[in-house]
Amino acid sequence: MSIPRAAARLQLHQHFTLDDAAQTVDYYAALGISHLYLSPILTARPGSTHGYDIVDPTRINPELGGEPALRRLVQTVRAAGMGLIVDIVPNHMGVGGADNPWWLHVLEWGHHSRYARWFDIDWQSPDPTLHGKILLPFLGDQYAQTLRSGDLRLQFDEESGSLYFGYFTHRFPLAPWTYDRVLRHGGPALRSAASDYPEIDPQNENASYRHDERGELLREIGSTEEGREAMAQALASVAPDTPGGLKRLHRLLERQSYKLTWWRNAAEEINWRRFFEVSDLAGVRVELDDVFDATHALIFRLYAEGLIDGVRVDHVDGLADPIAYCRKLRATLTQLSTQRPPEAPDNHPYIIVEKILTRGEALRTDMEIDGTTGYEFMDQVGALLHDVDGVAALSKMWLELTGDNDAFATHVVNARRQLLRENFVGEFAALTRAVHAVARTELETRDISQAAIARVLTELLVAFPVYRTYWSEDGRSDEDHAVVERTVNEARRNLAPQDLPLLDTLISMFDTDNIDPDASADAPELRRLAVRRFEQLTPPLAAKSVEDTAFYRYGRLLSRNEVGSDPEYFSSSLADFHAFNQQRAATFPHTLLATATHDHKRGEDVRARLAVLSEATEEWDESVRRWKRLHTDLRVRLQTEDETVELIAPALDDEIMLYQMIVGAWPFELRADDEEGLQAYAERLAAWQEKALREAKRYSSWALPNTDYEQACRQFLTALFDREKSAGFLDEVAAWVDRIAAAGVAGSLTQTLLRLTSPGVPDLYQGTEFWDFSLVDPDNRRPVDYASRRIQLQQSMPLLARLQQPAGWHDRQLKQQLIHSVLMLRQRESQLFSDGVYLPLQVEGPLASHVVTFLRQYRNTTIMVAALRMTLKIVDSNLALKTDGIATEAGSIVLPERYSDAVNLLTGKTVDLNRPRLDVAELLADLPVALIECTVR
Repeated sequence: MSIPRAAARLQLHQHFTLDDAAQTVDYYAALGISHLYLSPILTARPGSTHGYDIVDPTRINPELGGEPALRRLVQTVRAAGMGLIVDIVPNHMGVGGADNPWWLHVLEWGHHSRYARWFDIDWQSPDPTLHGKILLPFLGDQYAQTLRSGDLRLQFDEESGSLYFGYFTHRFPLAPWTYDRVLRHGGPALRSAASDYPEIDPQNENASYRHDERGELLREIGSTEEGREAMAQALASVAPDTPGGLKRLHRLLERQSYKLTWWRNAAEEINWRRFFEVSDLAGVRVELDDVFDATHALIFRLYAEGLIDGVRVDHVDGLADPIAYCRKLRATLTQLSTQRPPEAPDNHPYIIVEKILTRGEALRTDMEIDGTTGYEFMDQVGALLHDVDGVAALSKMWLELTGDNDAFATHVVNARRQLLRENFVGEFAALTRAVHAVARTELETRDISQAAIARVLTELLVAFPVYRTYWSEDGRSDEDHAVVERTVNEARRNLAPQDLPLLDTLISMFDTDNIDPDASADAPELRRLAVRRFEQLTPPLAAKSVEDTAFYRYGRLLSRNEVGSDPEYFSSSLADFHAFNQQRAATFPHTLLATATHDHKRGEDVRARLAVLSEATEEWDESVRRWKRLHTDLRVRLQTEDETVELIAPALDDEIMLYQMIVGAWPFELRADDEEGLQAYAERLAAWQEKALREAKRYSSWALPNTDYEQACRQFLTALFDREKSAGFLDEVAAWVDRIAAAGVAGSLTQTLLRLTSPGVPDLYQGTEFWDFSLVDPDNRRPVDYASRRIQLQQSMPLLARLQQPAGWHDRQLKQQLIHSVLMLRQRESQLFSDGVYLPLQVEGPLASHVVTFLRQYRNTTIMVAALRMTLKIVDSNLALKTDGIATEAGSIVLPERYSDAVNLLTGKTVDLNRPRLDVAELLADLPVALIECTVR
């Protein structure tokens, strides 16, 4: 079985290795998981906490235990009858430091390196100081200050016989053709080596051999005391603290294949593609056959040997041609399937991609993949928990308290403009130059200026409604044409009249089919480059503007500010949710379904609890306004550069979002008088707060941290957790948590049951079978207490029995029991979930909008799923359906057929389904969720 029944995502690092993962196999097998789903396992930068900064894709990460540990894990996995999926990172590699041999070779040999074309580097930069060079924005200070400080020094590697500039953890190799400029300042032996090996011509076919030969000689010289003294003398010649050393150091650096610069210059001067705006992650040109083969060779071997059963492709939209890549990946793995050992799972390689779909966007069916990592389901089920009737009141409160009258879409537009001005200047300049080069290939467009192109491109990028389009040699799809038309229409509204004629002309420049026959010979290739530049800029611009900027500016209700979600799509109707499920069943029945990931902004149970506020808007509004009034004296007034303007810290938008986070993530076991617990919680919130302030890029940022503002906000947070200063605030928060806790738990159980029973493959993020009140990373990657989870699992019982135990929410851990119950059913009736029909059921009566219910059917086996949403007013503190209010006459579920042998697996009780209608109050009297197994009469 290569298609998972259910997957469990594990985050690997040096403190949780492959051997540690092996120790969890028996637990996950007992829980009902079929596949472990691992974060990247290839060699990453030393100390990496996530594995996405791979520096050597030819080896299993030794910090994780290397290949021997992987084989031990696989042996344990196979013994448990399970499979293994691994995360792969084709888009980028970790650079900087001293660990990536391919990158270091490029730094050493420049564009003559055999790996120079493997990275997406513009060797023809219009900046004369970068012509034929690569920018290295790794200096912690300005170039001149760095040289004078002595932190950057030329060093000799005795083991390899090579010279390099050392700068803290960084290694910048000396170009082979510049060695003689250093060696001639050493003793006789080194001067002799310099004369024996004069300036090496990198274009000479023997250059690499002669460089290696010289290295052997230098290593031999460096092994003697006299040689070491001579080398020290040579190195001192370019030391900044020796006479003339600073000038010689600068001149030597100017002759390298790279240009060192202050890290803050990266955004404006970068001449190579990065992952987003991260300067220690360089884009890889995996669209080239030799790059694809080299970066995937180990993964392919592991699959052929039956050690892995599938892959998760990270950031697929960053690739030059995602569709071609996925097809090639599928074809290669399928071909290798014939080599797999007989005991390995079946020969369908499972392939999923990390892909964010915007509202109304469908996953391409021509990618030959099994689906995505499940962000779209997380959005759909999250929206289902929100009360649409609360959106107006929450919007009104946000506007009146913050003065922010902008829709979320406006925040995104503003963020994109800022990012293009400040964060993606270099990438935008590369795109503009590429389009300008296209314009110069034809007579009709040769006079279009680069400045005009930049203005039009800005509006296109700002208006672009999806993460990217997918150009191919066959042209654009109908879906992509519609996206382009929609983008052009929106851009037209914002362009100045003089630029409007250029809009359609510019779009035509991205057309690789209709090229003027009189255009220059390089026109097709230049157009392809322009398309690639555009399509590789829209994904990071979309992600950074939404997830890493606007989500931290617009805080109407933070439960809708989640990866893959659109806060303006506040609530989902039952009809929409069923339509999503039916579409998924028809197109991607094996896609992952997630409600928590290593990248989520807040844990799934934080979101479920905050969603309840949409049902209590009047009371929430009252509390927030009171807290704002009572905490006036806790805020700090800060002077800005404009002395006539004061900045209040925290600003009201930051303050309101903080209140939501305090209530939303408050642990069940935390008491308002638990000083130690409160301090620990405040520390976690402080880490979230700092990240939130910097991601918002308004009052502070990662590039230019406003420490005064950040410290004032931290001071405000600390004061809130000081019972003497915050005037009963903590008691009010505890009361709020107590009031909405049951409804939050009900929402959590609902989204868990729907994840486990909807069409698709449920994904369990590590540890979230217990309550997940995590914050943004790294808080959501904390160690998992497997010992307590094993104990709870060993005490398995029907969910209702677990609920009725005399314990608090924290101790009862209802989610784990629910997950275990459903996964056991999935194990027993796997085809029902993988191939079964999805049939929405109709609900009649007062609770019709509160009940989501459907059937899954396969042959004679049927399960019925029912769950409550928006439960604040309809369930009591023990999750039982209230006997007053609208729940008095709850209504009924219309059954399409008569069923027999019906048992509610969550209560252990039999259910009478031999009738046309099932009473909601009867079915959901004790629990907000129900799972009935039955057969058609």
